Amino acid sequence: MNEANPLWWQSGIVYQIYPRSFQDSNADGVGDLRGVIKRLDYLKWLGIKAVWLSPIYPSPMDDFGYDIADYKGIHPLFGNIEDFDALLEEVHARDMKLLLDLVPNHSSDQHPWFKESRSSRDNPKRNWYLWKDARPDGSEPNNWLSEFGGSAWQWDETTQQYYYHAFLASQPDLNWRNPEVQQAMFDVMHFWLKKGVDGFRVDVMWHMIKDEQFRDNPINPDYQPHESTVKKVLAVYSTDQPEVHEIVRKMRSVLDHYKERMMIGEIYLPIQRLMSYYGTDGNGAHLPFNFQLLTLPWEAPQLAAAISQYEGALPQHGWPNWVLSNHDQPRITSRVGMQQSRVAAMLLLTLRGTPTIYYGDELGMQDVPIPFAEVQDPQGLNMPDKNLSRDPARTPMQWTEENYAGFSTVKPWLRLANTYRRVNVETQKSDPYAMLTLYKRLIELRQSEPSLMWGSYIPVYSDQQLVAFIREASTGSRFLIILNLTHRPAYFKAEHITLEGIVEIATFPEDEGQRIKDYITLSGDAGLLIRLDS
Repeated sequence: MNEANPLWWQSGIVYQIYPRSFQDSNADGVGDLRGVIKRLDYLKWLGIKAVWLSPIYPSPMDDFGYDIADYKGIHPLFGNIEDFDALLEEVHARDMKLLLDLVPNHSSDQHPWFKESRSSRDNPKRNWYLWKDARPDGSEPNNWLSEFGGSAWQWDETTQQYYYHAFLASQPDLNWRNPEVQQAMFDVMHFWLKKGVDGFRVDVMWHMIKDEQFRDNPINPDYQPHESTVKKVLAVYSTDQPEVHEIVRKMRSVLDHYKERMMIGEIYLPIQRLMSYYGTDGNGAHLPFNFQLLTLPWEAPQLAAAISQYEGALPQHGWPNWVLSNHDQPRITSRVGMQQSRVAAMLLLTLRGTPTIYYGDELGMQDVPIPFAEVQDPQGLNMPDKNLSRDPARTPMQWTEENYAGFSTVKPWLRLANTYRRVNVETQKSDPYAMLTLYKRLIELRQSEPSLMWGSYIPVYSDQQLVAFIREASTGSRFLIILNLTHRPAYFKAEHITLEGIVEIATFPEDEGQRIKDYITLSGDAGLLIRLDS
């Protein structure tokens, strides 16, 4: 990376907005684009550089927008194309960037492409999707399973074949081996890039190409009954095929026609396989999403090892990235608890690389219990006994202590947390001990210090409780970060080096301003960001 002139996506912070839940501007209980515009000043105040919007396209909403019926439009629920243009203009006016969610792996079954494809076996678009004959006994073509439960094959009575869907039956997978499909999706990318969109978060990038022979996936010997049924098999033939990298390279070449546009890839894979999505010579995804802080146990030895492994595996021009929560996973606060989520915030915003913040995490928003009668997420509805609904992490943003948390003037599409009257932006803005204050201060320091923005990562120490590392650049201060990932006091003594400095930011503000030298005592759930003496 060029330290003198880093790209915006290397130096800035990405903020994920789930549009249904951010801000309602027209009193229908659902967030929309005009609502996002209303709250841009807050994001600017917080120090956000890029806004990533989950899907806003026309959709039957079977999977809340990840089933797209028109890739070049806006769902009326969110507004219209003029509202989108206004949002883009307002984002850019604040020197921020806008990323759209691109869902190229599958469309809605209501998309005109699929309607044509299923109309007859000899339709020109038949080969735009994955159609297969039944096995001789009439069963599915293979044993591939849907992420949302059951078989990934759906029988079509009209044409007497099965089609493949990695997700819902109403989300048929596109055939990315077909050059016509590739060109159609590249045209979609050009459409939004010409409008001025700054890039894309690409949904399930590792799913886009399947095994050409459609071989059975092996049975997973480690499957546990509480897990999603998709894990009964190992997706070795239905995902992460070698040919996918050529597709990613082609997508990258579309972006490279434009100045400073970028692509984040959603990829849940082990580190070594994740690295291949950067592409050879850096011609793949700019940021293949790194989900380790989402998926690993919240334990110091595992996290310290994973961070170093990730840093060591990065290709020469690969830029790191980190994320704590998203719309598909439980919120960080609900996974590790309120006090540890402060430690997590310090980790996210002091590691080397681009951080992504999920809306509301900066307040310490927690997963909200949704009564079963109110569950809307298909993953939760299809596997009701496994508590896998994603609704709890998608509840409305908590802005004020007013009715409906300032999100809407009417009952929202999902219920709010009972605690919203004290856990909200308005209340926390003036509270020096609030989560929002911690996020704001960490972001401000990060964005003003070269060491924290793009300096090197140097592991210092880890044990059963602690993770400690140094961030330093050729200019500016050096920082030592020490994080206690347990609830018990911990003790740190640097070996082989002398460390002196002052605690600049702490998860407990009472710890700030103290001078430390060599031997440091930390209370449980403590995180210290220490400005070292030069």
